[in-house]
Amino acid sequence: MEAPPDNAQLLSDCSPYVKFAKLDEMLALGRANSLWPLTFGLACCAIEMMAAGASRFDLSRFGAEVFRPSPRQADLMIVAGTINKKMATAVKTLYDQMPEPKWVIAMGNCAISGGPFVFPGQYAVVEGVEKLFPVDVFIPGCPPRPEALIEGLLKLEEKLTGKRRWPVVKSE
Repeated sequence: MEAPPDNAQLLSDCSPYVKFAKLDEMLALGRANSLWPLTFGLACCAIEMMAAGASRFDLSRFGAEVFRPSPRQADLMIVAGTINKKMATAVKTLYDQMPEPKWVIAMGNCAISGGPFVFPGQYAVVEGVEKLFPVDVFIPGCPPRPEALIEGLLKLEEKLTGKRRWPVVKSE
C-alpha cells in the first residue's frame, strides 16, 4: 500500500488550479469587480457617463453595469456635474444613505472644483464635492470622455485591490 502524499506535495500539485488568498483580498476583489453605481447625474458629464454604459464603451465588462436607482442599493456614487449649494444637502443625504463600504468618484471639473468659470467665494456653487464628503477618485475634464470614466473605475479597482487587472484605456 502506497503512503499518502504529504501536504507540500498536495499544494505543489494543486497550485496551477487553486489559489489561496486571505479573506480580505477576496472581498476586495469581489467589491472591485462588482461596483453598483448610483444613477446620479447633475449636468453634461452625465451624458458621458451614460455613453460609458452604452454598447460602444461597455462599462459592464469592468463589473459596473448595474446603475442603481436607490442609494441603499449602491456602493459607488459618481458625482457628474455641478453641485449647487441648494442641492448640496440632497447630495449629502444620498451619500449618507449608501451602505458601507462606499466610494465616490468626482467626474468633471465642476464636481472637482466647481467648474471652469467659478471664482473663489462663489455664492451659489459648491467648490468641489470633497467639501461635502470624501472622494476616492478624481476624473478631470469638461466633460471627461467615457474612456476617462472607465479609467477612473480602474483606478478605484487598483485602490481597492492594490493591483491593476486591466491595461490603461486609450482613446481612439
